[in-house]
Order: sequence, then C-alpha cells, then structure tokens
Amino acid sequence: MKKFIKIISLVLALTFVFCACGSETEDMTTSPAGETTSSDAESSNPLVKFTMENGGSFIVELYPEYAPATVDNFVTLVSEGFYDGLTFHRVVENFMAQGGDPDGTGSGGSSRRIKGEFINNGFTQNTLSHTRGVISMARSSNPNSASSQFFICYGDATFLDGDYAAFGMVTQGMEVVDSFLEIERTMGGDGALSSPVEPIVIEKAEVVEVA
Repeated sequence: MKKFIKIISLVLALTFVFCACGSETEDMTTSPAGETTSSDAESSNPLVKFTMENGGSFIVELYPEYAPATVDNFVTLVSEGFYDGLTFHRVVENFMAQGGDPDGTGSGGSSRRIKGEFINNGFTQNTLSHTRGVISMARSSNPNSASSQFFICYGDATFLDGDYAAFGMVTQGMEVVDSFLEIERTMGGDGALSSPVEPIVIEKAEVVEVA
C-alpha cells in the first residue's frame, strides 16, 4: 500500500504543468529553521495576506534567502493586484492547493517567466523542503517556466524537493487553506478529484507589515 501511495504521489507531481496543471485564530507554526513562531511575532521577511471571497484569510511569510528572484516576482505580482479575483483551481487531498492562474484552467500565467530556483536547476541555496504549509511555484516541464501559478502543500510532499522552487510558508490561517478541501471537487486533468465545483476565489492578496 505504501508503494502504491508513493507512485500516486509521483504521478501527481508530474502534473504540475500549466496545461494540466480570515481566520483570527493565532497559529503556532514551525519555521524552516525548526523554531516555533507566533503569528504575533514581527518578521523582516515579506508577508502576504490572502483574503478569500468567503471572508477567510491566511498569511504567507516569504523567504528570499532560499529563492530571491521567486520572492521578488511574487511580491511584484501581489503589489500589482494580479492575484485579486483569481482562484485556487486545483485542490488535491493530502497533496496541495494550486492557484494563481488568470485563466483558471492551469494553463495560464503572467507575462513574466523566471528562473527555476531549485537544486536540480543549479540553484543549490534553496534547501526549503516541501512540508505542510510550504508555498512553492508551479511550472511546466521547462525548469525556467514558472510565472504566477503557485501551490501550498497540505502535507509531506518532499518528493518535490530539488525540482520545484519552494519560497515561503503559511504562518497564519492554514485552517482556511484546509477548508478548500471541503468544497466538492470533480475529476481534473491530473486524474484526481481536484477540480472545485464552486470557485475558490481570492478576493485580495496584499503585502502586509506584520502578521
């Protein structure tokens, strides 16, 4: 059974291509350095707040020390209002929630493409592992095709390490991301129950000063 689950996870990972591809409760989250942090703690890293159409919200702390160009691109898109009104178009239980596609199909992106900042693309400083709450960039088979689409891990997705540019973590409101799984989903192009029947809409994404 464990071997079967691993095979399914690898198949899902290969579908991270564009063609297929607030809560007020304080969270205590483990940072990549292994330190426990509070949502009240100040941070020198960029913080992005996502407010969903249904009123829920969550905050992502970005880590430029792992993926500087990726963080810069993401902050630029957020500041431009690019993500406002877009959706999480792909939600897979025990795997991830993917959004940031202006087409809402998994095939769209912004006008910019960025270098893939991950180990197997020659970017050795990115050692951020794909664990629960980590945000990473979706891409096509081209390692330098990341644009605007991103995904948030629901659990251990370390098989993606070295092949995708992880660049931050949800530090507050992960239960809001978990709630996406409560939306009815149909079979998606990835062969999984991943396509939400009801749109999961980002009302606003904004850079904030403190969590």
